[in-house]
Amino acid sequence: MTDIHPLPIATAASALIGDPAAFGRVDDDGTVYVRTSSGEKAVGSYPGKSPEEALTYFVRKFEMLAAEVALLAARVKSGALVPSDAYIAVKKLRDAIKELNAVGDLEALSASVEQIEPLIEGHREAYEAKKAAETAAKKARLEQILIEKEKIVAEAESLAMSESWKSTGDRLKTLLDEWKSAPRLDKAADAELWKRFSSSRNKFDKRRRTHFAALEAVQSVVSEAKKAIITEAESLATSTDWVPTAKRFKTLMDAWKATGRGKPSDDAKMWARFKASQDQFFTAKNADLEKRDVTMASNLIKREELVVLIEAILPITKLDEAKKALREHMNAWSKIGMTHRDKRASLDARVQAVEAAVKAAEADNWRKSDPAAKARALEVVKQLTDSIENYEKTAAKSQAAGNTKKATEALESAAARRVWLAEAEKSLAEFS
Repeated sequence: MTDIHPLPIATAASALIGDPAAFGRVDDDGTVYVRTSSGEKAVGSYPGKSPEEALTYFVRKFEMLAAEVALLAARVKSGALVPSDAYIAVKKLRDAIKELNAVGDLEALSASVEQIEPLIEGHREAYEAKKAAETAAKKARLEQILIEKEKIVAEAESLAMSESWKSTGDRLKTLLDEWKSAPRLDKAADAELWKRFSSSRNKFDKRRRTHFAALEAVQSVVSEAKKAIITEAESLATSTDWVPTAKRFKTLMDAWKATGRGKPSDDAKMWARFKASQDQFFTAKNADLEKRDVTMASNLIKREELVVLIEAILPITKLDEAKKALREHMNAWSKIGMTHRDKRASLDARVQAVEAAVKAAEADNWRKSDPAAKARALEVVKQLTDSIENYEKTAAKSQAAGNTKKATEALESAAARRVWLAEAEKSLAEFS
């Protein structure tokens, strides 16, 4: 099929401008005529204009329709136009040419239109190839969209059981935005994928709501427990009962840790209140301790000086004087204020050693002046003396009777009791 060559409109227009009589003329009354092979035909007039302007006006009308013919031919050749639509367009151009009131080569223009129909068939294959390519591209694009949406759905399904509430929630929002920005598939495929995607999001959202509802319930319990701790802490903040209050604050701190975590914003505020009470108490306690450190240092010097006097009581020569001196020193000792416990321990040990020595001397003195004890000592001396005499008599009789063995045993028993008697007499001598 031979391509048509649409009318060279620009060249024809230039020729008409140079020679108005080539395709038309203007009558004296202003009527414009177009020349055809069958003779002249009036196409209209342009009142109030010069013959040249009138002729140019009707040439332009011709050029406009010629341009449409050229455009249709170009679209057919490119395969951009559906053949059925091209046939309709050709029919419209035929009808337009029949009704056209313009100046130009109407017969050539009509011939150009007639050459388009064969061109349509000649380029049908190009159109169908282009259509097939578009269909394939559309299919490939839909397949890619399907892959992208299935990827979104698969990730959403993998996140449905996640407990990373913040990051997963943010990711699902991003996936939703990606879903919305992705092109649509066919209605059924889109609906099925959306059902899966929405189900995963709903499952995660439901679990998250359940989690935070339970967390809120726990946080409420934690909050009430911490409020009770704070109330007690604030009541103890001004206490000056240092040791038991410090122990109680430690217990409250342990209880605070055991309550667990509450809502972060509330936890921070409550911790600030609790810590403020704690700091108030311990600041006052430390200030008091610093003040007492000075006093206790002075008291330590007093005790060190006094312990030297207490130790000077030893050795005891006169018990009554020693006891009196000890009482006076211990009275002064008890009036000295607090001293650091670790430094006082060694001093107390030295005082206790003197007290023990005085008590031992007192016990020994009491023992030596006890009548009953002296009577028991006399009785022991008498019994041993009598026993010795009896063994000696037995030994003499046994010797006389020739019983050397018995005599020896009796003398040995008497000798042993003489040792005991010496100790008993020594103890008796100690009694005043």
